[in-house]
Amino acid sequence: MERAEAEAIYEQGREAVVAVLLALSAQIAAQEVQIAKLAARVAELERRLARNSRNSSMPPSQDPPSAPERRRAPSSKRSQGAQPGHRGHGRRLAPVEALDEIVDYWPERCACGHRFSAAERYPVGKSARHQVAELPSITVMLSEHRLHRLRCPDCGAETRAELPPGVPVGAFGPRLQAAVVTLAVRNRISRRDTTELFRELFGARISAGSIDAIVQRTATVLKEPYEELLCQIRAAPVVNVDETGWRLRGGKRTLWGALTVRAALFRIAADRHEREAKALLGEQFAGIACSDRWWAYNYLGPERRQLCWAHLMRDFTAHSEGLGAQKEFGLAGLEIAKRLFVAWDRYRQDDDRARLNEQIAPLKCELRALLEQAARKSARNCRHRTLAKNLLKRWPALWTFASEPGVEPTNNHAERGLRGAVIYRKLSLGSQSDQGERSIERLLSASVTCRLQRRSLFAYLSDALTAKACGGPIPLLV
Repeated sequence: MERAEAEAIYEQGREAVVAVLLALSAQIAAQEVQIAKLAARVAELERRLARNSRNSSMPPSQDPPSAPERRRAPSSKRSQGAQPGHRGHGRRLAPVEALDEIVDYWPERCACGHRFSAAERYPVGKSARHQVAELPSITVMLSEHRLHRLRCPDCGAETRAELPPGVPVGAFGPRLQAAVVTLAVRNRISRRDTTELFRELFGARISAGSIDAIVQRTATVLKEPYEELLCQIRAAPVVNVDETGWRLRGGKRTLWGALTVRAALFRIAADRHEREAKALLGEQFAGIACSDRWWAYNYLGPERRQLCWAHLMRDFTAHSEGLGAQKEFGLAGLEIAKRLFVAWDRYRQDDDRARLNEQIAPLKCELRALLEQAARKSARNCRHRTLAKNLLKRWPALWTFASEPGVEPTNNHAERGLRGAVIYRKLSLGSQSDQGERSIERLLSASVTCRLQRRSLFAYLSDALTAKACGGPIPLLV
């Protein structure tokens, strides 16, 4: 009896121990899963913390203090400035016919003490020329247009004269309005600072509200040139496209930019979706779009795209800062990218496309092998495997520049075009109305297009506003 009771107690104890061990095993398994998730999260946070302008699309202005110093060209061991024997580059003298005034000066006495008389003023050799550029006293020309009334001798009605074409209906002329808009858009001067500048430089009194009204009216005048510019962009054989953030009453929006060699068009939209890319380029876009790897451009076939190698180089840099196979993948990709840019620089010097393709051919083979090897890696290397699969899927878009004239391997043209718009957004905090968005689209497009054409924005706006006042056709931007 005692033995049976002992065996029963033993069985009960063993079952309790097994239950405890099973519970502990389940708890350990759950903790291992949680630890793996936390380790992955820590790795992701560390990767984000290590982001800078070298390994991501962050601008250099947002680099953290811990970011590595940007690489500089090796020092030449020479002192700063011009070197001995360097031929100086001074300001060129203007031709005599371009001068407004010539003032002659004669020496009064010699070093020996002799005083020169007027009769002795016979020049010896060429005179030394010293030119001074100066602004005249500038003031706004204020004209009054009096509209007289006459009484009709037949019916007795009073008739008032009308303003002739060319006289602005408002209080400011085309050139003054063009100056206001140029300062606001190209030079990004605030409304308040513009009022001070006009008062101090030109003696003109103009309120901040009038300045804003001038900017809005000018944007209305640019409606037709903007629409024509949009048609030109959509019909262009090569377009560089990029997008950046915008604000509407504090809410998030997106500013899209499409640029050619001589034209730039900006459009503010709700987001960075594919539908907005189609709205910008058009459903029937048949050219080549140079862009980054953002998915919104994937509706275009790889043969009609050029992926930015500058972005790709930053991706390889980020992977080269990883561990193991990821680091090897990044370093190998960086080496290929550097050799590609060397070949591109040579092409820009000699314009020999056959030689460019000859130098790029082995790079294609090396990169293809690298990407296919990375795409076969296990899930532990999913980060660079994802990049490898993405590039293999869009393989033709990596090499369009080698065969298509006018296509470059980077999207720097679009990024430089957006730089001024980004600064404008940071200073103005975006737009406050839908009409304000339409206005800044047109004004930024006109500003950057004139810059690409080496054309005066002030002169173009003056012509456009004058044409509007006269009732004539508005000059186009292209």
